[in-house]
Amino acid sequence: MKTNRISAAIAIVVVLAIGSVGLLAGDDKGNSGDKPDTLILSRSVYEGSASSVTIGQTLPPGCVAQTVTLPLIAGGTTTVKVKCAIASDNGEYPNLNDSHNVFNNDGPDGSFGITSPIFLDYLSTDGELIHTLAVPTNMLVTSFSSKSELALNRSVDGSSITFVGYAGGPGFTTGPNQLDVSNSNTPGVSDPTNPVVSNYYRAVMEVDDDGHMILTNGNGYSGNNGRAAIKAHSLYYMAGNDNNGGLSASQLTATQVGLNLINSTGVELLVPQMTPPIPPNINKIGEFAVTQVGFATADKPGKYNNFRGLTIHNDTLYVTKGSGGNGINTVYQVGTAGELPTLSNEPGTPPSLKNVPITILPGFPNTLASGVAQDGTSGHLVAFPFGIWFANDHTLYVCDEGDGVSVPSRLVNAKPNVADDSELATAGIQKWVLQNGDWKMVYVIQNGLDIGVQYSVANYPTALNPATGGCRNITGRHNGDGTVEIYAVTSTISANVDQGADPNKLVKVRDRVGAISLPAAVNHKDDDGGLGIVTTIRAAKAGEVLRGVAVASKNGGDKKDQ
Repeated sequence: MKTNRISAAIAIVVVLAIGSVGLLAGDDKGNSGDKPDTLILSRSVYEGSASSVTIGQTLPPGCVAQTVTLPLIAGGTTTVKVKCAIASDNGEYPNLNDSHNVFNNDGPDGSFGITSPIFLDYLSTDGELIHTLAVPTNMLVTSFSSKSELALNRSVDGSSITFVGYAGGPGFTTGPNQLDVSNSNTPGVSDPTNPVVSNYYRAVMEVDDDGHMILTNGNGYSGNNGRAAIKAHSLYYMAGNDNNGGLSASQLTATQVGLNLINSTGVELLVPQMTPPIPPNINKIGEFAVTQVGFATADKPGKYNNFRGLTIHNDTLYVTKGSGGNGINTVYQVGTAGELPTLSNEPGTPPSLKNVPITILPGFPNTLASGVAQDGTSGHLVAFPFGIWFANDHTLYVCDEGDGVSVPSRLVNAKPNVADDSELATAGIQKWVLQNGDWKMVYVIQNGLDIGVQYSVANYPTALNPATGGCRNITGRHNGDGTVEIYAVTSTISANVDQGADPNKLVKVRDRVGAISLPAAVNHKDDDGGLGIVTTIRAAKAGEVLRGVAVASKNGGDKKDQ
C-alpha cells in the first residue's frame, strides 16, 4: 500500500498525530473535531510573491516546444505539436500598490495555476469561526484559482468528510507556489502531448470527526483536476475531468495514450489506502455519450464526462456537469437506483464498471453545452449546475453558477448590474421537485444573492471588484419544522482574467421544503421567518477563496421532517 509516498506504517503514525496540527488562535475548544450545529468550510490562501513567477519565463515550467510522435494502435504513427508560453506578469496577487496580477498569466498559458494551502474552517451556522484545521502542505495542496476544487462531502455513515487535492509524484514537490500543477499528468497516466511536465497524484483526503487525516493517492484525472470525492461503504466515489494534451478526437481513440485518458476521467472508484491503480486498472464508472439522448454525432471522447458535483442519496450516486464546451450540462444518475457501483457488482459481459449506465435525470436539460438542441437549432439556454443537495426523495436543490459573462453595467432593480440575462434568469439556488416521474424546476432562490451587483473587498483593486454570479457547492440541514437551511458557496463575475481567484462568499437561506413557489416578497429576514432571503455569513478576504461546505455532523441538529 502506498499513501503520500510513505509506508502504511508511517501513514498510521501520521493519522494518529495529525489531529493536533493546524489549530489557530481562537480555538477555545481544544478539539479539532466536528460538533453538532456546525459547518465545515474549505478555504485556500494565496502564498505567492512577485518572485513566484518571473516575467518572460517559459510556462508551463520545463515545457519544451516540440512535435511528439505517438504510435497508433492499428499501426503507424501520428504527431502532435506541443506549444509553450511566456509569462506576461510576475507572481503578485492583485493589490493596491501596483498593477501586477499573477493571474494575467492565464492569458498566454492556458494551464496556469499556482498551488496553495488548504484550510478547513469549523463555523457556527451563522458563520462564526470556531477553529481552523490546516492541512499540512507537504501532504496535500490545491490550485488556488481552480474554482471546481475542494468540494466537501460527508461520508454516507457520517463519520468523515472527503475532498481532493494534489500530492507530488516521485521527484515533484508537494507544497505552495508550484506552477501549473492542476494540469499536470498523474504519475500513472502520462500524456507526452501535455505541455505541463510535472507529475502529481489526484489524491483523496479523508478527515474524521476528531481531525485525523488519511491520504490516498490516485492516478485518475491526468491533465486536469479531481473535483470531489465521497465515501460510502469503505469506497471513495470521485468526479473530475482530465486531458490537457493536444490529441484530437480521432487521435484519442486511435492511440494507447488517448485510450488511457478516456478511461481515467468522469466518475471513478478509488479504494482507500491502496496503491494508486494504473491503466487498465483505473476504476472508471460508466461512460455517458451525447448519442444516448438522440444526437447523431458523438462529442470529443472523455470530455462529455467532465463531471464536477456529486452526491449520494438513498445509495444512489448522482453527478453534475456544468463546464466545458463538450457534452451536456445537467444532472446525472450513475447506475441503478438504490445500488452503488462496486467491484463486486460490475454489470455486463465481461463484467466491468465501465458498463454502469449514466443517464440524465428525467426533466433536466438535455441540450448540448454549446446551446444546440436535438433538432439542430442553436441559441438555447445552457445550464451550469455545480453542487446538489437532496432534501428528500422528491426535492433537489441545485447550485447553478451562471456563465460568468460580464456585460456593461446597466440598472437592474435600480442597482448597477453586470450579469447577463441568462444569469439573472436561472443562476443561484434552483429548487427541483419530482412530479409524475419528471423533475421540474419550480423556482430559483436569488433574493439577497445580488447577482451581478459588484461588491468591494478590502485591499483589493476596485477595477476587479467581483459580483456574485450564482453558487457552486451546496449543503443543507432540516430544521424539523418543514423548512431547511441551505448553505452555498458563491461563484463570481469580474474583470479578473481568472474568476476562480476572486474573493467569494458563504451564504445561507431558509426554504420551506414543500413549497412550489417562492414566498411573497419580503424586505427583512425577520418577515415570514426569513424564508427565501439569502444572507452572507462569511466573506473571503483579498487573497482568499472559499470552496466547499458541509454540515459538520450527519445528525448534528438535523431534525428530519416526518
